Amino acid sequence: MTAPDDGTGPEFSHLFAALPVAVLVVDPEGRIAHANADCEALLNLSERAMIGQPVEAVLQSPRADNGRDSHGFAAFDIEVETARAGRVRVDFIETLVADYPGWRAITLHHAAASRRMGHSADRASAARAAVGAAAMLAHEIKNPLSGIRGAAQLLAGGGEGAEELTTLITTEVDRIAALIDRMQDFTDTRPLNPVPENIYPLLDHARRVALAGFARDVTIEERFDPSLPPALVDRDAMLQVILNLLKNASEAMVHQADARITLSTAFRHGMAVSAAPGRPRQPLPIEICVIDNGPGAPADIADHLFDPFISGKPEGQGLGLALVDKLVRDMGGIIQYAREGMPEATVFRILLPRGSS
Repeated sequence: MTAPDDGTGPEFSHLFAALPVAVLVVDPEGRIAHANADCEALLNLSERAMIGQPVEAVLQSPRADNGRDSHGFAAFDIEVETARAGRVRVDFIETLVADYPGWRAITLHHAAASRRMGHSADRASAARAAVGAAAMLAHEIKNPLSGIRGAAQLLAGGGEGAEELTTLITTEVDRIAALIDRMQDFTDTRPLNPVPENIYPLLDHARRVALAGFARDVTIEERFDPSLPPALVDRDAMLQVILNLLKNASEAMVHQADARITLSTAFRHGMAVSAAPGRPRQPLPIEICVIDNGPGAPADIADHLFDPFISGKPEGQGLGLALVDKLVRDMGGIIQYAREGMPEATVFRILLPRGSS
């Protein structure tokens, strides 16, 4: 940079305005003292309008304590809510200003720009997706195999109900064959065939498969709405969804003495969502919940549970919930994760269209 003719260097205001990243300077009272040009553009607000305002009035910080402690903070590739620009995806970095107690600088790197990569990264991503597709198939086959193995052990022990157990084995073997045919890769775009179904036989079958295999040490309770109308579902896809959720819940409580899962249903009047921006809202009144009293997902991945390759398990592949989300969406529904109740419980809530009576 060429210095001005008077021999002095650029002033702080010039340097601050020229920084190629959005920066907010916050005083010890939590109010904005400065904002540079990139910050004005990102937040769609002028510095004059921001000065003196609490940070929370302009930008919702992702940190729970709103920066009132003596430590810095960083969160990458997250969505934050802004007053004028809506939700923006950024890398949020907050640092303390040395020698000025209580003063902080917040930088907002636009995540879309920070993730630009070359062709080598694209090839790595493609390879990862190919490996993930194969891993997905192996992951999904393990669910019915667990039930088959448990049923076979009960038969070998000479227990009662042999006919019911052999029927369960036959049904699950047929489902594995259908699964292999359908899941050649995770991006299979062939449409499902949702039809009106009474979901209770599906839920009962999933419960029996779970109790015969991966959930044999877990109590599975039912809390059903007896007047629930048929739901619009694909039978095999719906069974796969429920088994995945039951297995996840069981694995989350593997070392828990009081492990308990609740299957619940309800009819939600007025529940509707838009499948895509600009599309009409569709009623989704059929609610199916898989609830467990385990610890829930780690906080740092709770917002990304349904993304491929995101997992809170040490050896998890992050594939099961991604498939669950895809199958539910393919049936015209949505699935949500939450921690609810007192004491808190983990809730996976499926909302589906109603089938014709």
